[in-house]
Amino acid sequence: MQPRIYLPSEHTIDPQLIDREAIVVINKLKSAGYSAYLVGGSVRDLLAKKVPKDFDISTSARPEEIKSLFGRQCILIGRRFRLAHIRFGHKILEVSTFRAGDPAEGALITQDNQWGTEEEDVLRRDFTINGLYYDPNDQKVIDYVGGWEDINNRLLRTIGDPIVRFKQDPVRMIRLIKFRARLRYDIVSDTKIALLKCLPEILKSSPARVLEEMYKMLESGASAPFFQLMADSGLLNLLFPKINPYFENPDSEAYGFLIASDQINQKDLKRPLSRSTLTAAVLFPLIDQALQEKKNSGNVPHLGQIHSICYELIHQNLISAFSHFPRRILSEAAMMITHQYRMTPLQGKMHFSPRFLRSRDFADALLLLRIRAEANEELMDVFEEWRKHYQHLKKEGHHSKK
Repeated sequence: MQPRIYLPSEHTIDPQLIDREAIVVINKLKSAGYSAYLVGGSVRDLLAKKVPKDFDISTSARPEEIKSLFGRQCILIGRRFRLAHIRFGHKILEVSTFRAGDPAEGALITQDNQWGTEEEDVLRRDFTINGLYYDPNDQKVIDYVGGWEDINNRLLRTIGDPIVRFKQDPVRMIRLIKFRARLRYDIVSDTKIALLKCLPEILKSSPARVLEEMYKMLESGASAPFFQLMADSGLLNLLFPKINPYFENPDSEAYGFLIASDQINQKDLKRPLSRSTLTAAVLFPLIDQALQEKKNSGNVPHLGQIHSICYELIHQNLISAFSHFPRRILSEAAMMITHQYRMTPLQGKMHFSPRFLRSRDFADALLLLRIRAEANEELMDVFEEWRKHYQHLKKEGHHSKK
């Protein structure tokens, strides 16, 4: 298969947007006799004149050869999919070796360390928009799969038979929804039909990979459209059946929390809200509903009972889910939600306790209150009052240290 080559005069990628260390890695691999390119989402984003979040590199060098070339700067990770991580201070660049294998095979991929050529590698990628290579030295875009046209036409299409591709790796269905939510591209008809036919396959996925994709989208600034698409497709009900009912109505309070979280994350995508905070934002509406029902029945729980109820409901809703949530995240989310009923009591007045304001959990609780206030403007004055007391206490503490 001969690729289509696009020259600088055709694609207008701005070389200034490319990470300098990524160019260093590519040049070092090439100097050692290997081929190497930028690949995947970074090329897609560069074509759209966006600064990529990650600069992934694909090369003919095998993992052990990459390790030999970069020495202690390189760490090899993964069993199912062997990768090299090359460190530049706190920055990590991911380098993968060209893979091979017949993309027509429909079996679930459990091992993916068969090395191949650049053409074989691109045929194993998920969607055409992620199937482009870019050589930063001669500034050429290399397209084996029609990704260039699909990016320009804003289309999402699998590379190869979509039913086969989803059966090989069901997490691709979540990734399809992810790109639809983030990029607002249209899904071509055969890929859309395959998604609906292959829905049950998602339960064959790795729970850890599913959870990672969910958290990446919660951090992305596009979680509201993502959850709506997940609910509409039926994927959310399969993976998180207890949570799904709260996301069946796009006008629900649950979406208000996602929209508020998205607005905060969009201001700084490099430093999104913590996963504990995002978990609390997803769960707060359903926990608050249960507590309000208790209040309305005349059985108003005290703070200790609220914490027990929060923890129990979180476990009921998430422990029974497909993915296994880290205990630390669940514990921190439960505490953040519990503290909301110190800040907005079910009954009685707010009490601005200095002890609570000084607690290590307060800043996180205040952030969740901010999300609530962004979703419900009636709470904005309450949020500002708590923030004022918190800032005053910090200012006092700063002066006392002097």
